Amino acid sequence: MSLKKNILANYASQLYVTGVGILILPLYIKHMGAEAYGLVGFFTMLQAWFALLDLGLTPTIGRETARYRGGAMSALSYRQLFRALSLIFATIALLGGFSLWLFAEAIAIRWLKVSELPISEVVLAVQIMAISVALRWMGGLYRGVVSGSERLVWLSAFNVLIATLRFIAVFGSMWLYGFTPRVFFLHQLTIALLEVSGLFLMSRHLLPARSSLEQPIGWSIRPVKPFLKFALTIAFTSSVWVLVTQTDKLILSGILPLAEYGYFTLAVLVASGIMVISGPISSAIMPRMAKLHAEGKHHEMIKVYRDATQLVAVIAGSAAITVSVCAEQLLTVWTDDPTLGEKVGPILRLYAIGNGFLALAAFPYYLQFAKGNLHYHLIGNIIIALVLVPSIIACATEYGAFGAGSAWATLNGITLFTWVAYIHKKIEPGLHTKWVVHDFLAICIPGSLACATLFIALQENKNTPILLIVALSASSVLFSCIASSSIRKKIIERLRTLQSA
Repeated sequence: MSLKKNILANYASQLYVTGVGILILPLYIKHMGAEAYGLVGFFTMLQAWFALLDLGLTPTIGRETARYRGGAMSALSYRQLFRALSLIFATIALLGGFSLWLFAEAIAIRWLKVSELPISEVVLAVQIMAISVALRWMGGLYRGVVSGSERLVWLSAFNVLIATLRFIAVFGSMWLYGFTPRVFFLHQLTIALLEVSGLFLMSRHLLPARSSLEQPIGWSIRPVKPFLKFALTIAFTSSVWVLVTQTDKLILSGILPLAEYGYFTLAVLVASGIMVISGPISSAIMPRMAKLHAEGKHHEMIKVYRDATQLVAVIAGSAAITVSVCAEQLLTVWTDDPTLGEKVGPILRLYAIGNGFLALAAFPYYLQFAKGNLHYHLIGNIIIALVLVPSIIACATEYGAFGAGSAWATLNGITLFTWVAYIHKKIEPGLHTKWVVHDFLAICIPGSLACATLFIALQENKNTPILLIVALSASSVLFSCIASSSIRKKIIERLRTLQSA
């Protein structure tokens, strides 16, 4: 499957999924109320914390699927690994979901700051969340098989369908049965069942046929043992990732009134779009880089790595720049509430800057993943956990959402400009200077200058906030594309092809 098609398909689906998820939020708040939407934000956070139970197994099946396709693993060994992981996933899903169900009442009464919704309604919503979260997490195993097989066009179309049913079709259910948390979360549970079923059937289709195997698969979990070091390293780093990205949301969910937490979630979700639009690139290049490394094609692997960095710098970098420069205007246009824009805008700005740094700082992980050695990634995550988590807790407790955002943006910036250099020096000597100067600074600086200059020129016109946002976004993307050698080369080649035709 073409890497370009995979990236384009990923982008199309992620833009749709993210766009529809963000654009529909004001309607949730309007029809359900801010406090009920706070429950939706809490549901999103629970899904992230549930990932702590993954134990690094989802990335493992994705990588081993790519290696099987590259000829580095036999069909029998691959099927045995998949079955062993299925047993582990099913066990953890049952235990994790049941535990969350048992604590639903305690969460509703003792943790969440509910003032208007009936407690019984909140308890039921948390119980339904428990089942939905377990189901969606179980789908991660099957999603790993599909993405590792580079069937990302199918996966993208499937994600679009599920997002449509989850975000838009839910209004049909609520229109029929009431705009209540009960109806909303029952609808989400139904879609979660449909999602995991579709992923299961596709993964079964992609697995090597049993008739081609030399012997029975068996039911042992021993096939997982050779991958435990790799999986547990990912598990630890994934746990740190959850701690780093979700601690602020967990702390604030117990500090802020549920309605205010809903508004905070709204700002964070907008900023998360920056990471989401860089996600399709990482999803596409990780199995490709792992496959190239398995085939001994080092030069091609590094080229994929650097080209992808430039693409993320153009797309995610431009998004981060635009959102951070006009955060208040963006929120005002989106929600039609100037007061909310002024209140939440500074928080959105900090998270946009932090996510922009993070989108680029994540790249050394992709390189280590492809090589199957996450030693330095493990060390880095330990350092980040020891510094960022206490900082976020202290800042969130003392200064609320603004303090959490400040800690988030600051540490991600420090990580990008210090730790990434150290990793590159250790695993790919001679790469870092070219990577940091040529592959993202030379792209983001022109985009930032163009965006800031245009903002100063147009901000006095208070009647055209939409024009301001569009102009800033277009200028940042344009100047970033011009500055990117990889994209500039593709554009020139395309123009020459059109002229010769």
